[in-house]
Amino acid sequence: MINPPDQPPDENSKSQRKRDVTALQDLGEELLKLNPGQLEQIPLPDDVRSAIEEALKMSAHGALRRQKQYIGKLMRNADAAPIQAALDAIKEHGHTSAARFRELERWRDRLLAEGDAAISVFVETYPQADRARLRTLARNAQTEQTRGEAPKSARTLFRYLRDLTE
Repeated sequence: MINPPDQPPDENSKSQRKRDVTALQDLGEELLKLNPGQLEQIPLPDDVRSAIEEALKMSAHGALRRQKQYIGKLMRNADAAPIQAALDAIKEHGHTSAARFRELERWRDRLLAEGDAAISVFVETYPQADRARLRTLARNAQTEQTRGEAPKSARTLFRYLRDLTE
């Protein structure tokens, strides 16, 4: 529909408004993927929070699809910027946690493979580490590994490394 000359043109085209609505619905769907603890960290209006809680209880595909659309509709009235910022912060925390976990795994594997040389490097990097405890845990884990036993000491070593680096 063409606007009369005395009225200003629409700020957004119909296509842009559709993209905005779809983005809000996608944001609502991302919220459904969060666990309850993460969801509590998101500043949501009460109606959106209750709609998300209802959606989490649903198992029927059609009902869930309609509920997602309803969440998208409710999101139009909410300020999406703080919600998106909180969601991004949760995602970033997840990425840094995964990277830290991988780094600790590399240290554990290096301690098991290289032995005392790697322990010396680790103690230089983390001076609060107990060299004797590291050596004991690494040797016990190596023994378990050669015997084909469950990696109990390797897990204990990993927890010790995690506690040291926190």
